Amino acid sequence: MAVVNQPGKYEPSEFQTGMLDCCDDIGICCFGYFCFCCLGCSIASDMGECCLCGLGMPIRSVYRTKYNIKGSMCNDYMVTMCCPLCTTCQLKRDINRRKEQGIF
Repeated sequence: MAVVNQPGKYEPSEFQTGMLDCCDDIGICCFGYFCFCCLGCSIASDMGECCLCGLGMPIRSVYRTKYNIKGSMCNDYMVTMCCPLCTTCQLKRDINRRKEQGIF
């Protein structure tokens, strides 16, 4: 059984940028390319998690659930396994946009 709507105070939505929209923020793309682990630590810090938790499916699922972003744990697993750099950069871009909008 797939969970369509996640519980939360936010309306169901999508990530604010696409997984392949690296040109939307070249700084994050370069940060991830040259220091992938550092980008993960930055995401974990933003989320109030341990530095080791900033990469991969678990942090993406936690973030998606918190902001009621459509998707599933299976999808989170598949995209983070197929293109970890792109999905990690997408997550950081989304965090930054939500900070700018005052909803992070």
